[in-house]
Order: sequence, then C-alpha cells, then structure tokens
Amino acid sequence: MFEQEKAIIERAWEQREMLNEEEVREAIRRTVEAVDKGTLRCAEPVDPQNSLWQVNEWVKKAIIMYFPIQPMRTMRGGELEWYDKMELKHDYERLGVRVVPQAVARYGAYIAPGAILMPSYVNIGAYVGEGTMVDTWATVGSCAQIGRGVHLSGGVGIGGVLEPVQAVPVIIEDNCFIGSRSIVVEGAHVCREAVLGSNTVITGSTHIIDVTGSEPVEYKGYVPPRSVVVSGTYTRRFPAGEYGVQCALIIGRRKESTDKKTSLNEALRDFAIS
Repeated sequence: MFEQEKAIIERAWEQREMLNEEEVREAIRRTVEAVDKGTLRCAEPVDPQNSLWQVNEWVKKAIIMYFPIQPMRTMRGGELEWYDKMELKHDYERLGVRVVPQAVARYGAYIAPGAILMPSYVNIGAYVGEGTMVDTWATVGSCAQIGRGVHLSGGVGIGGVLEPVQAVPVIIEDNCFIGSRSIVVEGAHVCREAVLGSNTVITGSTHIIDVTGSEPVEYKGYVPPRSVVVSGTYTRRFPAGEYGVQCALIIGRRKESTDKKTSLNEALRDFAIS
C-alpha cells in the first residue's frame, strides 16, 4: 500500500523539477490526503509495549513538497482574513470531533473521533488520537503524534518538525496528562500514562532525572511509562559561579489503581506535591 506514491515522492525529493509533473503532484496530494484521514502517519509505533516507533521519512517529504505545489489564496471568515496555501479541516460532525469556536486544524492533520478541540491549533502532519482533549490555547505542531485519551492542558506547546526529514517528531503516547503551560519539543518522547506537572519543559536535551531511588537515574528527551514528572533545577558551575539550571524530575509512578482520567492535582497529591 502506497508503494507507488513512496517511489514517486522519493524520486521527486532528489529531482525537484519533477514537481512540475502532474503525476508527481497527484502522488503528493494522495499522500497528504491519507495523512489527513489517518491511514498514513509521519511516525508510527512498531512495538507499542516497548514504546518503539519508526519515522516515515517519505511521508514528511511529501508534506514538505506539498507546500510548493499549493497556490496562495485568500480565505475569509466574516471580517477576518487570511492569505495562505493550506486548506483547513472541515466536516467535523461527520468526523465525530467536537470543535469549539476559534479552534483551527489544518488539512493534513488527523483528528480521531471523540477528540475535543478547545480554542487551539493543530498543524499539518499531526495525529491526534481518540478521546484526546486539546485544551484552550494548546498547540500541536507539524507531525507531532498524540495518542488516545491524552489531555493537553491549557497553553501546552507540543513542538513540530518537518526538517530534517529523519528527525523524530514529538510523541505523546496514550493516556498521558500534560499539565498547563508545559512544553514538549525537539522530538521528545513521553511514554504511555505519564503525567507532566504544570510548566514542565521537555526538550531533546533536557535532563530528566528519576529521583525515586537511592541514586539518580538520568534520561534525555525520554519520559518512561507512568512517570509523574515535575519541573526542577540542578546546580551547574559556570565561569561566573554556580547557578540553578532547569531540569525535569521523575518523582514517582502512577499507581495501577489510579484512574487514567485522573486530574493532575490527584496524580501529584499521591506524592505530596501541590
């Protein structure tokens, strides 16, 4: 499936003059349409139990090449006006998605049935799973992969990535809770059922320190399953002296008895943190 499209897109990626050929344009459009419908993804799990994913580079290439073949056009909504190349998603009733006014999702982003978009933004190539809440002023960047039953709280920023094409997008697995104003960028991977406290920043180079044992265990760009994470600092020496540098602290694991829809306050209360 999609082998023909993949072959054409790989050739066109190396020979950009091929973008003038209608066969190539149609292959790109079919690929983006498949991403929009969720039958094709920019990244997909290959071993969900062990949180192993693969990046489909050729799909990201198709999205990148979709931009130059799309004409600019004016779009209007009452007194508001935009000038862009990308269509927006439509027909949410048929898709089974609840969308609150001012929410925007671009064509080429998949929003699964049962998802809820508060006033928010979802970019092309992104995947939002069933029953996920994208809360007020949250953003889901290009190609980001958001699982089922996730809550992206108010003001959460999920980073996007198109280039380099081999770069892994941000991955938020099933049933995670991402606290208000948290940021997850640079291909960071938050595994299933993890909880990030408010204002937690996870980048590809963030020190994520598990402090639950007698010795700290450090990760970078990776939050293990069921982890409860809060923002913290560690001391680093600079020429001008010692200063606190931001990090993330794993302070425990969600209990098996904890409901997956638990509130952030309830999850943190288990570890005596407000």
